[in-house]
Amino acid sequence: MDLTMSHLLYGLFTLMIILTMIFRKGVVFPSLLGTFVIAWVYKGSLVDGFTSIFQANLVAATELFNIFLIITFMMALLHSLRDIGADEKMIQPIQRMMINGHVSFFILIGVTYIISLFFWPTPAVPLICALLVPAAVRSGLPIMGAAVAVAIAGQGMALSSDYIVQVAPSLSAKSAGVSTMLVADKALVLSLASGAVAFFIAYMLYRKTIREKNDPLIEKELKALTFDREPDKKSHTKHLSTWGRVFAVVVPITLLAVVIYMVYTKLLSGRMGGLEGGDGAALIGGVAVILLLLSTAAFGRQHALDYISNHITNGFVFAFKAMGPVIPIAGFFFLGSSDFSGSILGIEEGAPAFLFDLVQSTQEFLPQSAILSAFSILIIGIITGLDGSGFSGLPLTGALAAALENSAIDASTLAAIGQMGSIWTGGGTLVAWSSLIAIAGFCGISVMELVRKNFLPVILGLLASTILAVVIF
Repeated sequence: MDLTMSHLLYGLFTLMIILTMIFRKGVVFPSLLGTFVIAWVYKGSLVDGFTSIFQANLVAATELFNIFLIITFMMALLHSLRDIGADEKMIQPIQRMMINGHVSFFILIGVTYIISLFFWPTPAVPLICALLVPAAVRSGLPIMGAAVAVAIAGQGMALSSDYIVQVAPSLSAKSAGVSTMLVADKALVLSLASGAVAFFIAYMLYRKTIREKNDPLIEKELKALTFDREPDKKSHTKHLSTWGRVFAVVVPITLLAVVIYMVYTKLLSGRMGGLEGGDGAALIGGVAVILLLLSTAAFGRQHALDYISNHITNGFVFAFKAMGPVIPIAGFFFLGSSDFSGSILGIEEGAPAFLFDLVQSTQEFLPQSAILSAFSILIIGIITGLDGSGFSGLPLTGALAAALENSAIDASTLAAIGQMGSIWTGGGTLVAWSSLIAIAGFCGISVMELVRKNFLPVILGLLASTILAVVIF
């Protein structure tokens, strides 16, 4: 295989991006610069370099815009539920189930996981820390144990699969050139395996620190909780309180019904055709929009038009803050795939595959080992997660998954493994400069201490899930 100067430049900029991630710096700058230089050299025209850098971002934005929409609508729904106090009422009954610290640990895991699957952990954390963590601490669970449970369940297990909203598997699958649902299914299995091992290790390590309910240290820990949610005075009115109770029941039941329907159609997809990939996310998004309309109208009938506009605007702001930097990064790695490079470079036939060609040129020197490929992509995923995002590395791990695919292991499995490494690390369990800061801040503990408590359980969980992936996939 003949490698051109453009191939070598692509490899150089890829290494630069990885090194930039290791040093915890933003990778948007080298991604944009790399796209421009490679297109300029490949086409031999400065003008084509300018147009290609724009086209790369346009192609990435087009491919990923469905992700922005689903985030927008889910965030808008969450904000509208807060208006009527339904978010608090949804989890208040759970407080009564926290009879001791051991039970509270696993209740925190379950509730955090479910809420984070639908609304992502970042907006879910304030709600959980405000209402459930104090109840867990009163039952005897130490604050650090509660923080570990919330971090591993939300930022780790739920976000790494992202099975409902499907932002992560969409990014991985687009770059790997495989089905989103295939990556999502495998990522779900691996995330549950990682989480099960991590929680077992964490519980065994910290179970002796769980106290009796009458322990005097409990009051001391409660005073350390820094998060104080101001009650929404508007929700105290009889009208809003009634609607809050209604939507506290309607929303969970509706979303659960959607999930059951998705599973049902998936099981019968051989005969009926299931909701695959974007169709499933579109169903969730559409249902969220209808719930958003109803809850906004319940909050303020005369001002519903203004309220819903504000909620959607805030949802878009959140989506672009969370995912905006991913577009230029994805554009660079899309340039490395022949599926997208033609559109970026303006080539109708014979589009180059820079990254695939580079990896293929080294295949004859590497053993065709599933274990080697799996742990290589896991390590790369962990490295990309060091930037504290978790999502910015997915275009890279997805593209490398397609390039490292061999007879021993397929691209979708490698993409799911890379997704585990990137999100468990950068999504908020192993780096202190990620959204883990929010959990530590709300719980009044040291973020570095929380990282240390998470480290062993999470690493062992990732190792176990990677081995599982090689064995079963």
